[in-house]
Amino acid sequence: MSATTLAEPDYAAIKQRQQATWAAGDYAVVGTTLQIVGERLCEAVDLRAGERVLDVAAGNGNATLAAARRFADVTSTDYVPALLDRGKERAAADRLSASFQQADAEALPFADGSFDVALSTFGVMFTPNQEKAAAEMARVVRKGGRIGLANWTPEGFVGQLFKTIGKHVPPPAGVRSPALWGTEARLAELFPGHAVKAAPQVFNFRYKSPAHWLEVFKTYYGPTNRAFAALDAEKGAALEADIMALLARMNRGGEEALIVPSEYLEVVVTKA
Repeated sequence: MSATTLAEPDYAAIKQRQQATWAAGDYAVVGTTLQIVGERLCEAVDLRAGERVLDVAAGNGNATLAAARRFADVTSTDYVPALLDRGKERAAADRLSASFQQADAEALPFADGSFDVALSTFGVMFTPNQEKAAAEMARVVRKGGRIGLANWTPEGFVGQLFKTIGKHVPPPAGVRSPALWGTEARLAELFPGHAVKAAPQVFNFRYKSPAHWLEVFKTYYGPTNRAFAALDAEKGAALEADIMALLARMNRGGEEALIVPSEYLEVVVTKA
């Protein structure tokens, strides 16, 4: 019996669907609450004033703004123009200097070694072709430069959320879980030959109640918004029940509020 070779996923089609997903709702409503992660990451990479910094899959610019506050020369990139516009608005409001450019994390339009530092907070981890995205980040950073990442872990709240959603709306076939970026073993595979340091951190989701969290994420967070849109009323109710059960298990805010700790991996890769 001859061996069969699995066909490579249609990355172009998957990426097109993902782009529509992240353009759905208004990620900036959620993204703005994560600003502290960008600040921590800039400290983790020991960012210096004047360094050339690239924010990859920047969303609405949390790492971009954090780097700009440290007087770096920042270029913010994402493949969703509306999110870049939100980043521009935030930079202008805070009178911070940064440039914004639409770009695909898997095909960055920059020369080799163009940057001292590349950053991504909960962004590049969602690319369908993980090896290509990691290679692109490494390519555009100079030798001795740093790559700083914040990636949700499989065991943490967001990792569990995506597992819960996946039971109701299966992810694309052949595409690795984004949460693998939150494991040291996968990072070693993605950045071979480079020094990788990773430390677990916790971000606390703070909302008025579980119902408030669900309302915000159903309305504004693309993956959750699109998951519910793909389900009929009965199946949507089942997904909602499972998410509410997850929130109940992880909520440490008691009956007065929602406080859900979510583990992520703070990563610094030094390019060999």
